[in-house]
Amino acid sequence: MHYAELRKAAAELTGPGGQFEIVEAEVLGQRLKVYKNAPPSVREFWLSTAAWGDRPYLIYQDERITYAQAHAKVNAVAAWLAAQGVTAGDRIAIAMRNYPEWLLIYWACVATGIAVVGMNAWWTPEEMDYALKDSQPKILFADAERLERFQACPDLAGTMQVVGVRIPQLPAGVIPWSEVIAHGGAMPQVAVDPDADACIFYTSGTTGHPKGAQLTHRGCVANLMNLLYAGASSALATERATGVAPPAEPPIPCLLLTTPLFHVTANNCGAYGTTALGGALVLMYKWDAGEALRLIEQHRCTSMSGVPVMSREIINHPDFATRDTSSLLALSGGGAQVPPDLVLKIEEKVATARPTTGYGMTETCGIITSLGGDFFVDRPNSAGPAMPNFAVKCVDDDGNEVPLGEPGELWVKCSSVIKGYFNRPDATAQTITDGWLHTGDVARLDEDGFIYIVDRKKDLVIRGGENVSCTEVEACVYRQGQVAECCVFGVPDPRLGEEIAVAVVLKAGESLSADALREFCAAHMSKHKVPRHVWFLDEALPRNASGKFLRRELRERLSTLAEA
Repeated sequence: MHYAELRKAAAELTGPGGQFEIVEAEVLGQRLKVYKNAPPSVREFWLSTAAWGDRPYLIYQDERITYAQAHAKVNAVAAWLAAQGVTAGDRIAIAMRNYPEWLLIYWACVATGIAVVGMNAWWTPEEMDYALKDSQPKILFADAERLERFQACPDLAGTMQVVGVRIPQLPAGVIPWSEVIAHGGAMPQVAVDPDADACIFYTSGTTGHPKGAQLTHRGCVANLMNLLYAGASSALATERATGVAPPAEPPIPCLLLTTPLFHVTANNCGAYGTTALGGALVLMYKWDAGEALRLIEQHRCTSMSGVPVMSREIINHPDFATRDTSSLLALSGGGAQVPPDLVLKIEEKVATARPTTGYGMTETCGIITSLGGDFFVDRPNSAGPAMPNFAVKCVDDDGNEVPLGEPGELWVKCSSVIKGYFNRPDATAQTITDGWLHTGDVARLDEDGFIYIVDRKKDLVIRGGENVSCTEVEACVYRQGQVAECCVFGVPDPRLGEEIAVAVVLKAGESLSADALREFCAAHMSKHKVPRHVWFLDEALPRNASGKFLRRELRERLSTLAEA
C-alpha cells in the first residue's frame, strides 16, 4: 500500500507554502495547530459560495434552490433577525426535519455571529423544555411536529418568538416563515469573532441531561479544512503511487444527505463539505433505503452520507440490482464504526463507489480521522490517521501516555475541539484537561499514525449513530417507582450496531412487565433511547469495590440472550 506516499503527500500539503499549511497560533489560551489559509469565520466561507451562482444547491422533493436563490433567502433571514434585535452573540434555535429552511436559517445566523442551537427532532416535550431553558434562544424556528411539542411546555410560553415553518394553519402568535422571507434586505455587515459560538449541539454524556457542546467558528472552519485536506492528501498519494492522475475536471458533487442536520455528521461534514465545492445537497425527510436508491438514480448522486447501517441497507435492498447507482463515487459511514465486512461489501458490490469513513465527535466539530479508497480496503478495521491540526495520544487511567501500539483512552488536542459545554463548567473540566479532549474511546496507534478504536470507556451506547447516555436512561427507569436498581448498557445489533438494554431488579413484592417499562420510558424520552431489551433479575446487580455497576460484566453475560 501507498503509506510512504501518504506521508509525503501530507508533508507537501501541510508544509510551508502548501495548500493546507499548518502553523501554530494562540487559541483560547492554548498553543494549537491551525490552518494558515483558513477563513477566519464561517461568515467568510458562506459569502464565498455566492460564486456558484445558478448551480443547484438544495433539492427537496420537487423543490430546487440554486446558490443565488439560497443567498437571497439567507440575506432576507439575516436582515429579518437584525430587525428583531437579534445580534452577534445571541442564540436562536432550529427544531425541524431536514427541510431546506434548516440550512437557510443556519447560514443566516452563522454569517452574522448568531449561534444556532440545533434541537434534536426526536426529543419529547420534556427534553425540548430542558434544552430551551438551558440555551435561552431569542427565536425558535419550528415545523409542525416540533411546534406541537413546544406548545406542550407551558413554562416556555412568551419566553421567545416562534416562527412556524411549513405549517399551513398557524396558531395565534406564531410568525409565518413567509413573513421572514418577504422581509428581504441585504446581509448585515458584522465582524465575527473566530472563537465565538457558531452553534450549540446537544450531545449525550455520561451523566444526566444532554450537554450543549459549543462549536466555535474556528472549529467549524478547521473541520471544513480537514475534510478538504483528507480528499486532497488521499488523491495525491494515490496518484503518486499509481501514476494515474485524477480527472482534470472533477465531477461537481451531489450528496444524498440522510442524517439529521442537528448532528455534525450531516451539518459540519456533509453540508459544509459539499457546499465548499459548489455541490448539491439532496435532502430526505426520513430514511428509507428504497427511496434513497430512487433519489441516487434521479439526481445522479455522487455520494451518500449516513451511518453505516444505511450503506448496508442500500446494498441489501431488493431494488439495488435494478436502480442505476453508477454515479456513486463514494459510499460513506460516520457516527459509528464501519464494520470491516461492510467495507469489503461496498468495494465488491458498488462498481463505481469507494468506501469511506470518518471518525469524530460533536466535541471536535466533526472528524478526527478520515479514511477511504485503497487505504480503507487495506485496513478496514482502522479509523484512519488523525487530521494534521490534531495532536493525539493514548493514555492510561492516570493520564500517562502508553507505548505505541498499546491500548489507552484516546486524547486529542486541536483547534477543532469545542470551547466547552454551555452552562456546564463542571462537565467541561471533566472532559478537557489542559486543552486535551478525553474522547472516551479506548484506542491504539500504529507506526503510520493510524488509529484503531478497540473499546469504549464512556458509559454511552451508540445506536444507529445516536449517542445515548446510559445514566440518562437509568434515571428515567428509576422514575418508575417499582424499580429498586437498574443498569443500562449496549448489546450488539446487526442493523444499528448497538441496541439499548437494561437489567432491572424490582422492589420487594413489586411486579412489572417489559412492555410496561418501555411504555413508561417512551412517555419521558425520545424513542431511540427506550430500552429494546429488558431483563428482570432476582439477585442484586454486580458492582465493583467503589459501588459502580459492572456494565461490561452484565453486557457479556446478557448479550447472548439478546442474540437468541
